[in-house]
Amino acid sequence: MNQNSFTRREALKTAALGALALPLLGSVALAAEKKKGDKAAPAPAAALPSYTTFPEGRENGLRLGVTSYSTRTLTLDESIATMKIVRISNLALFKAHCNWEGGTVDECRAVGDKLKAAGLRLTGSGVINLPNDEKKCRQAFENVKAAGMATMVCKPAKDAFALVEKLAKEFDQKLAIHNHGPEDKEYPSPAVAYEAIKSLDARIGLCIDVGHTARFGEDPITSIKKYASRVYDVHMKDSVAVVGAQKDVPIEVGAGRLDIRGILRALLEVKYNGVVTFEYEKVAGNPVTGLAESLGYVRGVLAAMAK
Repeated sequence: MNQNSFTRREALKTAALGALALPLLGSVALAAEKKKGDKAAPAPAAALPSYTTFPEGRENGLRLGVTSYSTRTLTLDESIATMKIVRISNLALFKAHCNWEGGTVDECRAVGDKLKAAGLRLTGSGVINLPNDEKKCRQAFENVKAAGMATMVCKPAKDAFALVEKLAKEFDQKLAIHNHGPEDKEYPSPAVAYEAIKSLDARIGLCIDVGHTARFGEDPITSIKKYASRVYDVHMKDSVAVVGAQKDVPIEVGAGRLDIRGILRALLEVKYNGVVTFEYEKVAGNPVTGLAESLGYVRGVLAAMAK
């Protein structure tokens, strides 16, 4: 019996609710296309219905969020609409929705303000590259600070740690290095990333991608427990890829090979206070249904554990 099967019903019910709400995205896109001079047209985020959310997005012991890489085929306004549909208040922004590396402080601040106005917390980012170049690194730090980002998910160059540590202290910015699996030559696993940062300032930690970790051959549960004090973000996903595969095969959470219950239990055991950030990567015409199913599955598991 599939270890994840016992709450598929809850997941599918949530996915169905998400599918019913899909027409909202069309209305958001239509509103965005209205001419700028039409003052009667409401802003997309303001036009959305409000939902009751949990403090800090915490549900049965864990804070839930989404990275907008999940909605990379949608605009920022449509991504905000999606968060309302799936009842999520913690959002990490992918570069397609805010240019952290090349944008200006004013542009990034405006995006941060837009999220706040929509009732969303900017908890993280897509992977931001940090080269050994002070001008480029400083620009990224200035941009995420202006937007009010809690944790910068990043990939520092191996020769840039002295610079990155200096800027992390200067900006008092929390960083989380993301592991990308067997094909990543620098940080394929949490263990490799931890070895690189263990002696550095405590502001620099890990973003454990549970799918890539398992594909590399490390147990995500073990990694979460072993590096708990430096785990600042978790990318939640599922996969049917085998260990050692050079390419991921993503699927809705609960339908793949990962021990999702075990991962959630480990996060609860270590009293993880970061965000469990859903990164839905399966190719689809519209990501809302699969994202809703994934969230529904995890919500069902957490509810069952809390009983």
